[in-house]
Parts: sequence; C-alpha cells; structure tokens
Amino acid sequence: MTFDLRLVAYHPNGARRGLLASPLTFEAGMPLGDVPGLTVGYSTEAPGYEHLATVGEIAVEYRALVTGGEWVEPPDARFMRIGRGGDDVDVTGSREYSCPGYIWQAKKCVLYPPDDLGTLVDGKRPFLGVSPGAILRTFLQEGQGRGTIPGLDHDFTTTHDSAGNAWSHVMTVYMEIGVDLLTVLINLSEQGLIDFRTQGRTLQVYNGDTTLGRDLASGPDPVDLRFGRDVTEAPVEGTYEEAASAILIQGEGSLRVEVENPGADTPWGRWEQYQGQGGVTDEGTAQLLAEEALARAGRERVQLTRGITVEVAEWLPLIDYRPGDHILAPGDGGVMESLRVRQITLTKDEAGVVGGNLVLNDRFLERDIKLARRSAGILGGSAADGGTGVEPAPESPPGRVPAAPEGLIVDPLAYVDQYGFARGQITAAWGLVTEDVSSVAIDVDTYELHARINDVDEPWQQITSTDGGDNTATYSPLSVGFTYAFKVRAVSEGTKGVFSDTLAVLIPNDVTPPPVPTTPTLSTRLGIIYVTWDGQGLNPAPGPMPVDFDHAKIFMTDGVDPAIEIGAFRIGGSYVVAGQPYGEDRTFHLTAVDRAGNESDPSDEATIATVPLVDTDLIGQVVSGANIVDGSLVAAEKIVAESITALLIAAEAIEAGHLSANSVTADAIEAGAVTAAAIAATAIDGKTITGAWIRTAASGQRIELAPPGAAYPEMRFYPNSGANYTRQRTRGDGFTGEAMWEITSGTNAGVTAASQTTIAAGYMQMQVRNAALNAANGGLMELTEDYARYGFFHDASDEQYFWFDRSGRTRHVGRWWDYADLGPTAGILAGSDTVSSGLSGANYTYGSTMTGNMGPVVTVRDGAVTANFYWCLVGSNQSGFVVEWSIGGGVYSGKAVYWWVHRH
Repeated sequence: MTFDLRLVAYHPNGARRGLLASPLTFEAGMPLGDVPGLTVGYSTEAPGYEHLATVGEIAVEYRALVTGGEWVEPPDARFMRIGRGGDDVDVTGSREYSCPGYIWQAKKCVLYPPDDLGTLVDGKRPFLGVSPGAILRTFLQEGQGRGTIPGLDHDFTTTHDSAGNAWSHVMTVYMEIGVDLLTVLINLSEQGLIDFRTQGRTLQVYNGDTTLGRDLASGPDPVDLRFGRDVTEAPVEGTYEEAASAILIQGEGSLRVEVENPGADTPWGRWEQYQGQGGVTDEGTAQLLAEEALARAGRERVQLTRGITVEVAEWLPLIDYRPGDHILAPGDGGVMESLRVRQITLTKDEAGVVGGNLVLNDRFLERDIKLARRSAGILGGSAADGGTGVEPAPESPPGRVPAAPEGLIVDPLAYVDQYGFARGQITAAWGLVTEDVSSVAIDVDTYELHARINDVDEPWQQITSTDGGDNTATYSPLSVGFTYAFKVRAVSEGTKGVFSDTLAVLIPNDVTPPPVPTTPTLSTRLGIIYVTWDGQGLNPAPGPMPVDFDHAKIFMTDGVDPAIEIGAFRIGGSYVVAGQPYGEDRTFHLTAVDRAGNESDPSDEATIATVPLVDTDLIGQVVSGANIVDGSLVAAEKIVAESITALLIAAEAIEAGHLSANSVTADAIEAGAVTAAAIAATAIDGKTITGAWIRTAASGQRIELAPPGAAYPEMRFYPNSGANYTRQRTRGDGFTGEAMWEITSGTNAGVTAASQTTIAAGYMQMQVRNAALNAANGGLMELTEDYARYGFFHDASDEQYFWFDRSGRTRHVGRWWDYADLGPTAGILAGSDTVSSGLSGANYTYGSTMTGNMGPVVTVRDGAVTANFYWCLVGSNQSGFVVEWSIGGGVYSGKAVYWWVHRH
C-alpha cells in the first residue's frame, strides 16, 4: 500500500459532511510556528462539490502501510474554507479555494480591557511573572466567555504544557488592548518560548524546542533522506547581502564596543555594521549583542528546499518525520547533515500523484535563530511604551513610599568575554509601580536593581538602575556557576520604596561547544605516524577557533576497539605517534574543548598505516627486529663489532651527501666527542634550531626556551627542582592583528593564587588571579586607550575599584568602611548610627587620633514627614565629633545619624 492523501469536508465546528473525492489538485503547507495553508482546485461538475458550496472545514488525511489502511488526520491538517475564486464563464466549472489552518481564527480573539481599568498601565494590560500558558488561557477563557471562537479547544494549563511538562519560563509583559491571540502565539514562538500546532480543533502548545524538536538525525536508525530515493530536487538559494566581519555597538551615553569576527567569510575584505542599542549600559551586554550579530552575519545565508517523493521513499512525511524534527538530509553541496524541518508541503495532482517539498534549516541557521531569540530577550521586551494618551497621574506629594514591584523575573545566560572566559549576564523585568504603599497614585523616577551572592550575610549591592518608565534592566559581568539573589525597588522624589520579593537565580556556565575541528591530515615516515592539524574549526567553512578555545583532543582507533584519547593540540601543529605495527590501519579524529569544558562533535576521520623501512621480503628473513638473522650473511660479508675504525676511513672519505637524514643520532656520538673546538665559530650563524627545547640544565634551577607543550613562543624560569615556574610568552589571540606580551608567576604555597601581567598595544593589565590563571582573585590594575581602573576583583560580592575615562569623571564601585578604627592615617571615614529616644545628641570617636585635620559632613533625621526639630555639629577635633539636636514633637525622639569624614 502506497502513501496516499485525501480531503474530507466538515461543517464549521461540526460533524463530517463527506469526502471530497475528485479534487483537480491540492497543496497543503504545514510550517513550524506559523499558520498552515491549503489551496484546492475543484470542479463544480465533480462529485462532492456540494460540500464546498458553503463555508466549512477541510481535513487532509493520509494512509500508508503503517496505518493498516486507516485514514489519519495529522497535526496542523484542519483548514477553514473561507476564500474562493473562479470564472463563471469557464465551461469546466473550475474553482479554487484558499483555506488557512484552523488556528487562523485565533486572530479573531482579541484582548479586552479588564473590569478594573485602574489596573492598566499606560493603557496596557499587565501580565506579571506568569507562564506562557497563563497568558494564552486568559485570551481563550475571556474570549470564549464572550462567545468567541467556541470550537477551539486546548489541552495545556497555566502550569504545564500539552505534553504535561512544567512551563520553562515565566514572563512579565504589558500587552496592548486589542492585540489578538494569533499574534501572541507567533510572537512567543519567535522568541523560542513555545512551539504550537493544532490537532483537529485542539490547540497544543509546548515548551520551545522540546516535544516539537525531536532529534531523528542520530542514533542507530536515523531518518536519512537520500538523493534518488527520498529526494528528487534540491534547489539552493544563497546571498552575502547580510554579511559583515565587524560591528560597532553604540550603547547608552559614551559606551561603545567594537567586535570583529576573524573567521567571517570576507571575499571583498572587511565589511562593517553599526547597531545602536540605547539603554544598554554595561560592556558585557554590548559585547554579547555584538558577538551574536556577527555570528549571524559571518557567512553566506543559504535557504534549502528539498523536493520529495513518496513512491520509493524510505521515510514518509508526517509519519516518520514532522515539522520541527531534526533529520539527516542533503545540505548545501549535497553533503548529508543534520537539518531541521521548518515546513512540510504536500501536493496531489490531477493524476493522483502525491509529492511535495521540505524547507530545511542547517545547524548554523538554527543557531542564528536562537541567537536572535536571545537578543530579543535582552532588548525586548517586557518594557511598556509611554505616551499612549492616557491621562497622567497627578503629581505626588513628596516623601511617600512607593509600593513593592511585582512579578520580578530574571533571565540569566552565559557569554564569553574578549579574553575567552565565561561570564554571566542577566536581563531582569518587573511590574511597573503606579501606587504608593497606601494605594495612592504615585510617579516613579527610577528603579534600583540589587543583587548579592545567595548566601547568608552576603551584602546586597545596587548593580544598576533604570528610568521610571523602564521596567527591564541588563547587567554583566557576573560569575558563572554561582547563585545570585535579586530584588528591585522604586524610587519617587528621592524616597526609596519597598523591595520586591527576592528571586534567586543560578548563573549558568557557557554550554556552547567550540566548532568541530577540521579533519587531521596524516603522514608516515620512518615507521612514525604524524598527525597534523591546521588549528581551524568548521563554522561552517574553515576558520579560526573562537577566543575561548582551549585544546583539541586526538583520538585513535584500530577499527576494532573504541577510539582512545592519545594526546592534544593547543594550537595547530603535528603530533607524533610511534610504536604502531607495520601495515595496520590507524584511524584518527579530533574534538575541540573550550575553557568551560564544552566538547565539540568529532571531526571527520582520517586513516593511515605505517610503512616498513625495508622491503617486506627481508623482514623475518634477513632482518629480525633490530638484528640481522644469523646465517643470512657469509663471514666474508659480515662487519663485526669495532671492525671499522677511524684509521680505516680516509680523511674526508665520508661526505655529508652520503649520510641519510637522521642517521647520526645522539647515542652514536661518543660522550665528549663534540667539543667547542670541534664546532666552527660560524657553524650555526643564520641557522634555525629545531627539535628539542633549549634549556640551561636538565633539572633544578634553569631557564627553558620553547619547552614541550607550550601553546605560544615561551620562556620559563625554574627557581628550583619543582614544577612551579614563572613564564614570559607572546600571544596573537588577544587582540586582532596585535602581538600581546604576557608574564605569569608561579602559584603560591597554598595553590590559591598566581599573578599575570598582560601588555598589548592599547591594553595593559596586572591582576592577581587564581592558580589556574582563569579567574580574578585579587588586586587589579587595568589601562587602555579609553579607560583605566584600579582595585580588587574576586566576584561581584567583593569587587571594588576606581574607574577613570575620557569623560573626565571618576567612578567608584564597591563599599566604604563603616564606622571602624582604620588607624591615624585613614583618608576617609564613613558610617551611620541610630540613637534611641530621650537623648539630645551623640558623641562619635574615630578610634585613633588622626594625624591631620578632620572635616566631618553629617546629617540627622528622625523619619518625620515634615521637619520638627533642628540639629547642629557642635564639636570636632582629630579624635571625633559631637552632634546635638533640639526637642522634636515634645520629646527627644530617636534619630538616625549619617556621616562622611575626610582627612585634609
């Protein structure tokens, strides 16, 4: 039984009408994340035409051997007969019907304002900290309560998707009144939050890239579409219109970040892009956006369409694979690779022949889609627009406390900084505050986002702030692998509001593996196998490895046993494999590993066998291992031990041309035979010394130049016989087109720290790092063309530094010592204190008698809405100061005292 299709007519939201048995032609398109479509050609003279005379529904059904002859309606195969066309003078009675998928009518369900109009924010309806299912069910329940789209059912809930899995995301969004359900469905799908489809008249919604993202391209029995069997046509369209190799991100104020992609395909040289990102205030987010834009623009954009047949196909559409699945199919150039099915289109012609085509995305285009979704999440979208004509709230009297923001959500992700280290970035969103704690309307000036390491007693820090109309914020860098707690509050006319509920979020590590390494090349000589790698990765064309690349593993197998790891490349070069038997194949492949430990898929394999040094007829007969077999040479032909002496060799009888390469080895030269007197003064002038590294001694105190395993030109200094050394080296991977000098110390006794100095053309840094030299762990000095900063870096809980840049202003990050004895030479003392009621003043001492004159700046408050007392700084010397206040409200009420004292 072959694969077949048919059309069945239904009443609108009702029972089956009958079979549409004689279509002239029809074509059904079933895309992922969009509205399916059906076009049908039918004659008014054909049986079943009466079912098309009025509006209704059409189902596409299939049958095959696997269905046992039963007709099955697949997902996204129910259509609405709402459009028609034809020519009344056409004697054939031919008519054409345009039928969108059943989900199309979701555009007829729009969002109404709530009963309580006071909950609107700038005319928009808030959805605070809720799942996609909660938003969609709100549309459906309210719309169907009004009698809208009564036939559309759904099988997801506010807590679980249609597969029964808990929703992966929560959202804080503000939606325009009048937006329709279909627009929301497609928007959520484009952001990667959901996948959706219909089964008959039931809407099914899933977490993005889960149920509708099956991997059928791997495993023991992959779905593989082949030319001549499953695929009949393979048109390809490509363009370089969007290509670029450099991008300049203009953030808020003077923030500018330029990022280059050295691996971009640039047949005409450097191409540039510019992207203005108002609201982006931190360099990490700007760099992240730039890298994602460049990743999407680094190559030719290719669209793959594959015509399919069902007559002799091994795999059938809708049965063996469906939209969203990853399958093996011929990619660009016809090479089999994992591709994602983005749309299935099926046709049936006048002769009843079933055919169709697929729209496929390769893994690079799928990665680009994910990057675009991530950028949309950073920039996107939970912010509400202002200026929609809503009557402004009245001016707020001063001093009122804003209510706590609701619906705080934090979306974390990891990115790789310009030095190749994984860093964390978050995008936070929350509900706008429109009232004070007494439910009276209030205007908010700013929002403050605070964070801390999620441990008891860790201090809170304000990490960023936004304007009062902006309820989203981004921040970076954060330490990956740590859980941070976040909270936000509103500020109105200087009065800080109540904090939101605290939300704890794990900052993920980088999980993106490096590109697959290019295929190693193999050669063999003198019984040795040489594995050579050019240091590049497939992305998809060969290009430099990304900045976070660490090493490439080398695997070898004899074709019987599993491949084992035998070595690694830090950069391109050759690796020597010795001790393999003659004539037996050895197969090699590589995988790439980044600094976060992510490992790529394996490269293509290469196979080689060693070649004997002598003819195989001699092996075991004349030559046995390292010996000549006894009896194979007659006595007169033998050269016995010490039979050839120096006296028997005439002066200059052996010329260099008669010595084969590598024939004179170290063990053949008598100890002490080569002396300084035997080497001409100019013997190595202008020569290149290769092979073993140069060292002043084999062990103990020594200097080593270009030691084995060094990834870059390097010199090491060993102070003793241990393995703890200092190092100088030059690198070319830090800044494009620049040579970078790097000095690193050895580790301390506790193996907790090491220091590193980096010098490039426009960048210099001195930093105490951890023992592995891959994370900050102490003091820092960093100088560039645009800024300088000095301070201490470990993680976000304790970092502190001064920042200087071209703006002519200075910034300090961190905290000041609070009310402690810092010694007689401290430059600044700061603190705060609370004084109980009934007292008329307080005396504060510095702990030490300071060596210079002190200038205290003090303020006193008691929390009253209006002033009801006065106060004065009544005494100050090098040991402390005294502040006193008057009776307020009839008593000496409690006071809060804040001060800042500088020595001058």
